[in-house]
Amino acid sequence: MPSLYIGLMSGTSLDGVDGVLVDFDAQHPRVLSHQARPLDAQLRHTLLALNTPGENELHHAALAANRLVRVYADTVQALLQASGRQAHDIEAIGAHGQTVRHQPRAHDGTGYTLQLNNPSLLAELTGIDVVADFRSRDVAAGGQGAPLVPLFHQGMFSCPDQTVCVLNLGGIANLSVLHASGEIQGFDCGPGNALLDHWCQLHTGQPFDHDGGWARSGQVIEPLLDMMLREPFLHQAPPKSTGRDLFHPAWLAQHLQGFLTLPPADVQATLTEFTARACVNDVLRHAPQARQLLVCGGGALNGWLMTRVQQGLPQLHVASTAERGLPPLQVEAAAFAWLARQTTLRLPGNSPKVTGARGARILGGVFAA
Repeated sequence: MPSLYIGLMSGTSLDGVDGVLVDFDAQHPRVLSHQARPLDAQLRHTLLALNTPGENELHHAALAANRLVRVYADTVQALLQASGRQAHDIEAIGAHGQTVRHQPRAHDGTGYTLQLNNPSLLAELTGIDVVADFRSRDVAAGGQGAPLVPLFHQGMFSCPDQTVCVLNLGGIANLSVLHASGEIQGFDCGPGNALLDHWCQLHTGQPFDHDGGWARSGQVIEPLLDMMLREPFLHQAPPKSTGRDLFHPAWLAQHLQGFLTLPPADVQATLTEFTARACVNDVLRHAPQARQLLVCGGGALNGWLMTRVQQGLPQLHVASTAERGLPPLQVEAAAFAWLARQTTLRLPGNSPKVTGARGARILGGVFAA
């Protein structure tokens, strides 16, 4: 059975592309190579702008997709070179694309989710079959189209005798609850790094708050935190998912209207606490029996954010997924390698319990090399 797959992930943090080459031949998937490529400032700016309506969107979106795919192709070539593999050794690439709009069940009852991508171009540039457009089939079946990673998390991190939570702190935070019974839950908790990175870039010129040092220097403003925590999305019952459609700079500006004289470091401290508290509340609400929380995504490298999550969950062991053998920046990309494998084997990739779809579905389309 073919075993080598590549997964590519450019998440809502918009900090770059992570790519992994995964061997699924063993009992547990094994990452043979991990490569990362940054997104240049102009492309990142364009992708951010496409999260909200603007002039000549279709033109800008199509060209941005082409530019993103060229970064994908560079990442694939780096993976092949580092691993000593050739294109013909790889069964398929799972390329998620860049989410710029996510509005399932909205407008006409079906809604849509839009990931910028050009899988045909990626197949041309790499000579490898590409699996893409994973979310839309789940949305067509009445689901949220997200999150799609809980089934992968179950295979990688579940324990038969205990409930394990897996928290992905990307641009948006999502939680997988892997119950000891085998049942899975999964949903978006709220913002992850999206607002933190925006505020840090705006006031320091840095793309992110390294290790949470700037937030650590500020004071949490409780009235502002309380207002943010009243966001209706946080109190919706799953299945639910969100994105920059909701948690964007205008959302933050609206909440800051009565706090315009706050020191920027205090706002960063409050945003960090907001991200942590939203995640903590969902763990307590949906997995009170859990004793372990594994964290992946870029937020797992933010020491202060991890401290705040641990402070809110003193009864849990909070640790990076690296403790279980998969570094935090590899988890999401590995999940899309797994999803590509599910598609090529004609196996479902979604969990209806998680997304709310009418049933299990084979996800994505295959673009043959």
